[in-house]
Amino acid sequence: QVQLVESGGGLVQPGGSLRLSCTASGYITSINAMDWYRQAPGKQRELVATVSGGGTTNYKDSAKGRFTISRDNANNTVSLQMNGLKPEDTAVYYCHAVGQYYSDEYDENRNFENWGQGTLVTVSS
Repeated sequence: QVQLVESGGGLVQPGGSLRLSCTASGYITSINAMDWYRQAPGKQRELVATVSGGGTTNYKDSAKGRFTISRDNANNTVSLQMNGLKPEDTAVYYCHAVGQYYSDEYDENRNFENWGQGTLVTVSS
């Protein structure tokens, strides 16, 4: 089984910064894309940023120039550095990853797609 565990959320004033981190654990053999999504109250979950296995990044328009996604393949970790935070960035942020893990039950590699538990980011004065 694969688990994603996030950290780094909290309360920050407008214009401030936060860094979110997410670590994937389990018998992981490879990870393709790693992403950050967010869901604000009463709204649908939306993609904020994504980084491919090769390091190619993409961002939601409103995140460009303020957020930076990065990954550490050796440690199966993805981070999201958020600068210039705005009240509209307030949401629960979720880590998401797609890849393969070794299943000892089936004695083979199997695909996974997992979500973290979510971490709350509140931007308010």
